[in-house]
Amino acid sequence: QVQLVESGGGLVQPGGSLRLSCAVSEYVSRIYTLGWYRQAPGKERELVASVDSHGNKNYGDFVKGRFNISKDTSKRTVDLQLNSLEIEDTAVYYCNAYIPCAEYWGQGTQVTVSS
Repeated sequence: QVQLVESGGGLVQPGGSLRLSCAVSEYVSRIYTLGWYRQAPGKERELVASVDSHGNKNYGDFVKGRFNISKDTSKRTVDLQLNSLEIEDTAVYYCNAYIPCAEYWGQGTQVTVSS
């Protein structure tokens, strides 16, 4: 059982930045893929960014270089740096861990972009 706890969400103005952090209960090096997803009201959950055990990163098309995912094996965290935020980025952001035959989710953290 992998436990994930997100933090760092909040209210920010358009063009601002936030840093989300996810604390992982297991050694991150043992997890195949760590990622961040988001879900806006009335929309499906979508991939924001992921990083695999080799350090390969993948981003949603809408990111367009604005976000960066990073993991810290010593701290057991996976962070998501959000820059140049837009109103459309408003959503609940979820941390995700994938191990073959199992997938885990955090409880989510709200990101609201509003002027």
